[in-house]
Formats: sequence, C-alpha cells, structure tokens
Amino acid sequence: MLCDDAKVRPLMRTQVVIIGGGPSGLLLGQHLARAGIENIILERRSEAHVLNRIRAGVLERGLTNQLADLGIGARMSREGFVHDGTVISFGDEEIRVDFTKHTGTAVMVYGQTEVTKDLYEARHGIGGTTLHDVSDVEIHDVGSDTPSVSFTQGGQSHIIHCDFIAGCDGFHGVSRQTIPQDKRREYEKVYPFGWLGVLSETPPVHEELIYANSDRGFALCSMRNEQLSRYYLQCASDDDPARWSDDAFWDELRRRIPAAHAEALVTGPSIEKSIAQLRSFVCEPMQWGRLFLCGDAAHIVPPTGAKGLNTAASDVYYLADGLIRHYGGDSEGVDTYSTRALARVWKAERFSWWMTRLLHHFPDQSPFDTRMQQAEVSYLTSSEEAQAVLAHNYVGLPY
Repeated sequence: MLCDDAKVRPLMRTQVVIIGGGPSGLLLGQHLARAGIENIILERRSEAHVLNRIRAGVLERGLTNQLADLGIGARMSREGFVHDGTVISFGDEEIRVDFTKHTGTAVMVYGQTEVTKDLYEARHGIGGTTLHDVSDVEIHDVGSDTPSVSFTQGGQSHIIHCDFIAGCDGFHGVSRQTIPQDKRREYEKVYPFGWLGVLSETPPVHEELIYANSDRGFALCSMRNEQLSRYYLQCASDDDPARWSDDAFWDELRRRIPAAHAEALVTGPSIEKSIAQLRSFVCEPMQWGRLFLCGDAAHIVPPTGAKGLNTAASDVYYLADGLIRHYGGDSEGVDTYSTRALARVWKAERFSWWMTRLLHHFPDQSPFDTRMQQAEVSYLTSSEEAQAVLAHNYVGLPY
C-alpha cells in the first residue's frame, strides 16, 4: 500500500539521472544510450530556451571526434568552418599560429547553439526521456547504493530512483552544492574586467580568429558563419551594454586590432549585445558518492582560450567511459573519475589563465608588465617550439 508521500510523488526508476539539458548533459545521454544504459535528463528551462542561448563555438578535436563517433557530426562537417590556425597580435605586430603544421589537426568553428540543436535532434531520434521546466530539484542519498532525485514539474512532485547522478547543471545548479561544504575545496579567480560582445550579420573580418592586445585593451574577432560575425572588447566589469552604441563599438574595435584588419572591417547593426564576466573556478573533488559533476558545475574558465564547452566535453568522455565500464563489471573508471577529469581540467585552466594574462590590460598593470606581454608575443613570433605549445593546447590536449 502506498504511503501518502508516495501518492504525491510518482516514482520513476532509471540507471543514471542527468541534471541539466545543455550540451554536456545531452552528450552524456547519447554516450550512455548507445551503450544501452538507461538515463533521464532533467532541465529547468524549456527546450526552446536552451536552444536560444548564444554561446561561443570553437570545438576541439576531442569534442568533434565524440560527435562523429556518436553519429552526430554530419551537419557540423557540412556547415562548420575548419580553422587551421589563429592570429595573435600586439598593436600592429601579429603572428599566425599554424595548428595543422604543429599538431596535424585543426579546430572547428561551429556554434554551441548548433551543437545543442544536433544533440537534441539525436536525443529525440533515440526516444530519450528529457523532462523540461522542472524545479525544486533535490539530490538524495548519494552516499548510498540507492540515490534519488526529487523535483517538481507542472505543479506535481516526482522522484526518480537511480544508480548514479550526473550534475551537468552549471555553476549555479544544485549538484555542486549537494557536496558538503567541508568536503569540497573551491579555487577561484575573478578577473577585474569583462567582455562586451556584439553579434552582427556581417562577413567576418578575417578567415580565422584574431586575438588582439593593444594599448587600449583586448579585442577578439570571431565568427559564426560567412555572414554572421562575433566581436568582443575588453571592458570594465561593471560596464553597461546600453552605454555602447553600435558606432562606438565599431570605432573602438578598429582602434584595437591591427590596421590592415581595421580597414577591412565590415560593420552593421548589432543583433545581440551583452557583457560576460570572466572568472577561473575549480571545485575539488568532482565526485561525491554516486554524484558526479561535469562542466560548469565543477569548473569555469575565462573564454580567452575557448575551453569552456571543450573541457565539459572531456568530463563527459571520462564519465561516460567510467559508467560504461561499471555496467560491464569494472568500477575503476567510476572510482577514478574525479582524478582523471581534474588532471585535464587544471591544464585547461592554466592555458586559459595564460591567454587571459597575455592579452588583457589589468588595472594595476605596470609598464614592465606591458613589456613582458610584448616580449611574449615576440617570443612566439620567433620560436617554433612556443608556437607548437600554444597550438597543442588550443586544439585540445588528448583525453
């Protein structure tokens, strides 16, 4: 006979509950489903809301390989842009770092929104269960063999019993907070500036990304496709996008990128304008009992090194491998997930921190610091070894 609580809490059962229906949760769901592991994804927003999020889109080889292996890479291969290198400049001095030359591979420019669309289509194709518009998510009994997740949807309370829980619910999600505060250690650096980003229906100024340091601060020239460009300016962390007219943005961008590119810049009305704050953050450990953290739930990187989505994808790779091996009778991958993931996370953090330090102006920056940045770019220009190190980190360290 059901107790009163059971009547208001319809019971479900699955092997893995994934909290968070963004790209990392969806990617993990595909890996598990292909291996025959049942999973349910819980997402606090609607599918339409998730698909309308504007995010960057430089994909490492590890992520593109995962998508291809899962049979999700066809549209990416048709519509994405293969980038064999990138440009780094200081004033009018610039260097192109050739990824293919130094690593034998490239990166793919393909918007995170497009990746998410492809993952949702694949999820629908396998009939995977994804519950949207959920609230009041709580994680229970992760220290036992019978964890569960409770939540509310449509005014109705529910509970899912499971074997494992994957927290892919971002920096502000419930998953990390479930780990007792005295059992987790958090490392954080908040940078004293942000990025003002503009999306415009204009052709990109260059066929590859330009990372620019100037005496006025950092700028980035990026793209989504042949007629959709994404540009960024370093700005004060408390700046207001409404303070920037389109003309003011374009004028400032021209001042920060090399003159030859400034002359070639095609401008137009912005279709989106926002400011992103920059921080580095890591939580240790990334697992607690039968709860595992993935992506922004465990770590944040500044966008300078294009590592956010890519580092989340490496977490998914390690977790999927561990869970698949567990259901095959080998628990080592599950037991060592945090150690394996964090070893790569910290290397990605280092690269993003280094790129941020190299390319931005800090409020307390001295003339000596500026000369060190110039010397670093000059060293890159003259050293094949230094270019190779940058290239290997940018295209993605091996899993």
